[in-house]
Amino acid sequence: MSGKSNSFLDRLVQGRMLARWARAARLAPGLDRAQLRQLRADAQAMRREIDRVLFTADERLTAPIGGGDGIERPLGCDWAWRPELWRGPIFPPGIAAAPSRTMLGREITLFHDGKMSELTLRQIRNQSASHRAPFGLRMDVFRFDGSFLSLVLDLPDPAVRGLRRNHLLRIGLTVTLERPLEIFFRLNVKHGPNTEQLVRELPLDGGGNFVEFDLAYTKINEKRVEKAWVDIIFEGPQMNQICAQDLTFARYPRAEI
Repeated sequence: MSGKSNSFLDRLVQGRMLARWARAARLAPGLDRAQLRQLRADAQAMRREIDRVLFTADERLTAPIGGGDGIERPLGCDWAWRPELWRGPIFPPGIAAAPSRTMLGREITLFHDGKMSELTLRQIRNQSASHRAPFGLRMDVFRFDGSFLSLVLDLPDPAVRGLRRNHLLRIGLTVTLERPLEIFFRLNVKHGPNTEQLVRELPLDGGGNFVEFDLAYTKINEKRVEKAWVDIIFEGPQMNQICAQDLTFARYPRAEI
């Protein structure tokens, strides 16, 4: 009984809320600047929460029916993650003639030094049943006069929390290319005033679709780790279409010998 009552009250409140915003939309053209500024702030706060609900709903509704996120977890894995662009719809879904420092969603930033670059990024819906992620990223590069092109991704706090030198970080990238090119990953770990960097090339010759970073080869101060980020670097990307169907991360401890 209480469930039905709550459901009715929820619908009543929602109906009044929709009516309030419909009325606000009608009145907005006649409001003064102070009123309009406040209305905009209220609408932006509401939109942030609505966007969070929509993203979570779309992420779950587009996930495989069998459940699970499809991320390969090595033995002892204590953290795994797929960035939002591959989990659910982002806005805007694409950018044309993208300048450097353009963000796609809230987590991916494009960097390049091209001045006359014909470059387009777009989130796509994965169609194949073999794809583990519901969404992917397509990058179309035509003329490109720059010397570098990279996507930069800040790792979330759980990836950094408790990070030790006995950890390995695995990055998996499922990608199809119109023409062969070299793809490199650079892991950056900031600890205190210093930043450690490790670089690995993604094997595209049948040797797997992932790279692993062994933090034993760094000199990180485990007590002062502040943040970490990854650069995905594309060498010679011009006149190419790059489709990244999935991008995943997994952290796990090295096996004791």
